[in-house]
Amino acid sequence: MTAGSLRCPFCGTPAAVQDSPVTEWRGDELLWGVLGCECCAYPVVDGIPVMLATDEARESLQLLEAGQRDEALLRCLGLDATRASAFHRLVEQDTATYRELLAVLSPDAEGTYFLYRFSDPTFVMAEALIRAVAQAPGVFDGPVLDVCGGSGHLTRVLASLSRGPVFLADMFFWKLWLARRFTVPGAQAVCCDANQPLPFARDYFSAVLLSDAFPYIWQRRMLAGELMRTVRPDGVVLMPHLHSALGFNYSPGMPLTPAAYADLFAPMHPRLFSDAALFDQAVSGATLDLAGDRTPEALGEEPSVSLIASAGDAVFRQRSVTMPASPAGVLRLNPLYTVTPHGHEWVCTLAFPTEEYADEFSAVRRYLPETWSTPIDVRGVVDAAAFGDALPDLRRRRILVDVPPRYL
Repeated sequence: MTAGSLRCPFCGTPAAVQDSPVTEWRGDELLWGVLGCECCAYPVVDGIPVMLATDEARESLQLLEAGQRDEALLRCLGLDATRASAFHRLVEQDTATYRELLAVLSPDAEGTYFLYRFSDPTFVMAEALIRAVAQAPGVFDGPVLDVCGGSGHLTRVLASLSRGPVFLADMFFWKLWLARRFTVPGAQAVCCDANQPLPFARDYFSAVLLSDAFPYIWQRRMLAGELMRTVRPDGVVLMPHLHSALGFNYSPGMPLTPAAYADLFAPMHPRLFSDAALFDQAVSGATLDLAGDRTPEALGEEPSVSLIASAGDAVFRQRSVTMPASPAGVLRLNPLYTVTPHGHEWVCTLAFPTEEYADEFSAVRRYLPETWSTPIDVRGVVDAAAFGDALPDLRRRRILVDVPPRYL
């Protein structure tokens, strides 16, 4: 953990490594140990500080201090005996994948959402928005933070662009554990509750991202203040896909109106953007127009909006957004496709995991064809060179997705 970055969410004093027989470092990374401030002690479990005042965190600290690391990890993961046994079997295999461990850690609709995250419509739009903002001078030249970042899908995008350390914060330990193991191993993960003050120093980050999650936070006024507190005066707060109270959303949470979102971030002069327009631009490969912000009134009953807050105006330009020339991980066929052989071709057919997923994320049909055929075997990691000049379009349309090794 970067020195000086962490503060206690309750008393605000620095959280420092305590002398403890359980302390274990890997280079300059604290893998196991205890952080202490002037009021609390927090366990660091498998490289993740758990900065929560919950029964689970206290029990994990007690288990850790008793030398029971494995039990402390399982307590943080929230696994019962059956799932713990399945978890151990997978972890002991060097070949275990994100998909396999996700099925144990989150055997529900949220797990489904995470598995297909790299090509869902909100990710496509948010990734394009992040890449556009990153082109402004100095935006990602310091530490960056992804709040409520789940298992790190958008954090991975930040990591590919940032010139400073990348932080990932989420309340659910299992999401952070998956992120560090698969999605974005280099990120500094912190387990914390966004309904409480964030455990980070003032003016520390050059950019702060919060995507998809803000309407699910009860303490939205406090969290808005915390995002502005932790970002530098010349930094950027980036909030893609805010559900609007004026439009329909499948899982709305506790949405506010666009005017109310803007008011929360008034000290940083926020600008609002139409998600529908940004999505259209991202899918078409057109220039992303960050100069054409909208008034709350002009947004009308759109179901979701994006907000960018920045003291300067360098962010608010038209930006061309393209995929990186080389994938950060490996290229795989989008897992929404099933593959069957047909003569000398491999026929890929779009197959949604559930009817609910197909309904909520139907916009993937804007870029994913119902069927697609290729003479190249796409059942495993694919050779990018085999697709020649067609590769950029296949990646842009998410037929082929850039995923971490051992993701699928």
